[in-house]
Amino acid sequence: QVQLVESGGGVLHSGDSLKLSCTVVHLNLANFWVLGWYRQASGKQRELVGTITAGDRNDVESVEDRFTLSLDNAKNTMTLEVNNLKPEDTAVYYCNLRHRIIAANYWGQGTQVFVSS
Repeated sequence: QVQLVESGGGVLHSGDSLKLSCTVVHLNLANFWVLGWYRQASGKQRELVGTITAGDRNDVESVEDRFTLSLDNAKNTMTLEVNNLKPEDTAVYYCNLRHRIIAANYWGQGTQVFVSS
């Protein structure tokens, strides 16, 4: 069974940097898989942070320049780095894996990030 194992997060301060990791277990990433980070603040809808494609090309899309996504294909691990953290970055961050053709969609358990002012 495919699993997404997240790590990182915790309590940080404004201006700090954040690094989250998501490791895909029991699946070899290849073309047509897309990894992504989403976040959900208390009382708000889940929103996209960024995505990165797996396989031959690692194309990245992120909603802000402060968000950097990368993929270590050998380790099946995606990383999210956020610079210059702000209190509004406080949320539960979720890793997502989906296939662009077949109906496959997986979520991690979520990791809490709290940014104090």
